[in-house]
Order: sequence, then structure tokens, then C-alpha cells
Amino acid sequence: MLTFVGLGLYDERSITVAGRDAVGEADRVVAEFYTSTLAGATVADLEAYHGVDVEVRDRAGVEQSPGDVLDDAEGRDVVFLTAGDTMVSTTHVDLRLRAHERGIETRVVHGTTAQTAASSLTGLQNYRFGKATTLPFGRSHGGEGVPGSVTDTIDANRERGLHTLVFLDIDAANDAYMRADEAAELLADAWRDDLAVAVARAGSPDPVVRADALSTLAGESFGDPLHLLVVPGDLHHVERDALVELAGAPRSLVGE
Repeated sequence: MLTFVGLGLYDERSITVAGRDAVGEADRVVAEFYTSTLAGATVADLEAYHGVDVEVRDRAGVEQSPGDVLDDAEGRDVVFLTAGDTMVSTTHVDLRLRAHERGIETRVVHGTTAQTAASSLTGLQNYRFGKATTLPFGRSHGGEGVPGSVTDTIDANRERGLHTLVFLDIDAANDAYMRADEAAELLADAWRDDLAVAVARAGSPDPVVRADALSTLAGESFGDPLHLLVVPGDLHHVERDALVELAGAPRSLVGE
């Protein structure tokens, strides 16, 4: 059995009860933190909380060399841990399909996702979000500025009146996390005075939610990672009120 468990958004306590049960009953626990991470917990914290050893795999160990994990899962209970919800990344879907090809039973125990948390914290309605996108570091895409795929996604969503969730790059190998102010500065080249919402440390006891013009957000600091950015589309009157009351948006930017 290979069980995929989402750890939730912030620390060792963000996991569901079902997820904790699965970890506690496992013969082997494997994790990856290159697609996302728990900003409020270390691997040692996870091991102490669950009373297990956690083996962390890098990207190559998951995508190119998962054979030993699958071998174990043929006769033992193996748990594969990720931050957030485990099946958001195509990496994990591929691993699950490899298990099925070998006749290995699989199970998914979901965790809270950044996308639902962004909707909940900002007050922007979940069904009014369009396609999400990821804003990478320049070194990740081999260029400067904002890739056309990012601006095209935001433009396409805005044409339909939809909000865009912008995931911010993680460079796990260098322990680097793009900040919302960095992202706002990059996007301000195209939409300087347009409204955006910075979300920091969703799932933690002290999340930050701040709405203002991209050029203004670019000059602010939002503290420790992880960060997200939302570029709103058309706003329902409840969403306008939510951004003003919950995120400090200037009334002049949300319209009437």
C-alpha cells in the first residue's frame, strides 16, 4: 500500500486526524519538500510529533528513482508526505500511476491547499478564481522579468472577470522563497496601479493578508515565508467589502 498524505499548510499540527493515523501506522515514511514546504516545522518536528523516522527525497529521488519506494509498497505500508494537499503536484500523480502499473494499492489523504486558504483569508469567492500560475525566479526560467505564460494567464483571467492565484517560486536546493513584495515588483511593470493581495503564512497563527496597488505592495514587507499573491478580477460587492475589512484595501481601488 502506498498512501499519499497532505500535511497541510504550516506546521506539524496542520495534518488531518486521518493523515496522522496513516503516518503512525506506516512501516516507512518518505517525504519531499521541493514542490512546497512547511514553513513552521522542520523534519525533526515532524518526526517528534508522529514518532517516526522521515526520509526526505529530492526531486530526482522521487521523479527518476522511486523504485525502492515502490518495491517497499508492494508488501509494506509506505506513506508519502508532502506539504499542502498531496495531489496538487503532477509529480505525485505520476508516482501514483507508477504504483498502479505495478498493481500496488494506493490511497490519498488530503490536506488543506494554498488555493482554498487564499480564498478563505482574502474573502474572494472560490468559484470566481480562474487558472492559477507560478511566478518563477529568473534563474529558474533562464530569463529576466515575468515569463509570458504568467502575464498571459493573468490577462486571460481578467478578460473573463476571474481572479488569479499566483504561486511564488520555491528554490528548495538554495533554501530560497520568493516573497510577495518581490512578486509585486515584478508584476508592477505591467500593472503598476492595479489591485493585488499578498497572503503570507496561510495556515499559521498569524497570517498576513494585505491588499493594495502592486506598486505599493512592492515596497512593503510581509515577513517569513510562505507567500502568495492574488490578482483579483471583477469583484462582487461582498468581495469588495472583504478586501477592505480583512485586507486593508483602499476603497478607491476596489470600486463601488
